Amino acid sequence: MTEWLQVAQDISSWIRQYTEKNSIKTLVVGASGGIDSAVTSTLCANTGMETIVLNMPIYQDQSQYDLSKNHIEWLQAKWPNIDAREVDLTSSFDSFRDDLKGNKITDLALANSRARLRMATLYAIAGSNDGIVVGTGNRVEDFGVGFFTKYGDGGVDISPIADLYKSEVYSLGEGLGILKQILEAPPTDGLWDDGRTDEDQMGASYSELEWAMSVEESKSTHNLSSRELEVLGIYRRFNEENKHKMSPIPIFQMKRD
Repeated sequence: MTEWLQVAQDISSWIRQYTEKNSIKTLVVGASGGIDSAVTSTLCANTGMETIVLNMPIYQDQSQYDLSKNHIEWLQAKWPNIDAREVDLTSSFDSFRDDLKGNKITDLALANSRARLRMATLYAIAGSNDGIVVGTGNRVEDFGVGFFTKYGDGGVDISPIADLYKSEVYSLGEGLGILKQILEAPPTDGLWDDGRTDEDQMGASYSELEWAMSVEESKSTHNLSSRELEVLGIYRRFNEENKHKMSPIPIFQMKRD
């Protein structure tokens, strides 16, 4: 516990140093009701800086909405620098979807559009408050399987927990005293009406994907069970399919004299 409290302090200090160096006054973070955004917003609050925490429902499952709301209320009770806001983007999403009628937009594209509407909202708030958008992605999502929306939740200014495995985010959350119901809730991106979890979408748990990521980095694939081989295949497939998210944008190199 003490070790993780030190890690939390180190990350909050890192955020503070970055903002001071760049003359930033405000931190802006979206709260989804999940562990990653809960930990990130808490680390931001712990900087002592003005921290705007946004709940941005779009046809949100009630349980996810409640987790986000409860977490924000918990932050407000502990830190006076929290500015809690709610922006219901449901009508904006409806208008966006209606304007695209006749274009054969897929369900996946619409799901990702929810994340991009939230990103645009975060930047509108940040840009109006001398602020930056703080990312909530962890190491497995951001650098392993690319499980995020390009220019959605992947559109951020800094990423305080992007070097932490999901299991480490949970340990950090326990150390910070994050609400038990958030610690115990199945991870979900909240972009689907049917409430599907991250594991439902990927076919593997975060602990399994962490293992696969470590195996890929160590290049040790001897004596694996059938399930381990399956998980490794899942990891490799997502990693390959999502390289475009995790790599720099390709740029044509002009030949100049």
